[in-house]
Amino acid sequence: MKILVVDDLPTTRLFIKRLLKKIGFEHIILAEDGESALNELKNTTFDLILSDWQMPHMNGLELLNSVRKNASHRNVPFIMITTETEKEKVIEAMKAGVDQYMIKPLNMDVLREKIEEVA
Repeated sequence: MKILVVDDLPTTRLFIKRLLKKIGFEHIILAEDGESALNELKNTTFDLILSDWQMPHMNGLELLNSVRKNASHRNVPFIMITTETEKEKVIEAMKAGVDQYMIKPLNMDVLREKIEEVA
């Protein structure tokens, strides 16, 4: 399974990558924002996207909207990982087509469960 991890904080990207490796995933690509993620999507087919919401240049919701509008990536499972806990934000993400929603800080067992639910 190829996974794209999108987060503007290098430490968070590496932390998520370590969690994914502990779960057993090996093919993990990191992107620093939505724009970088779209560039990765031009060159590689992914089986899962994990994205932060709050990022510069293009946030996670904008990335999700772009992914869902593109026929090549429309069905790629998308998990939003964020500090956004407001019910309205969760609803907004669900309406945009997010498959799962996780609140930071991340937990390996919950991450594994969310991936199993969408993969």
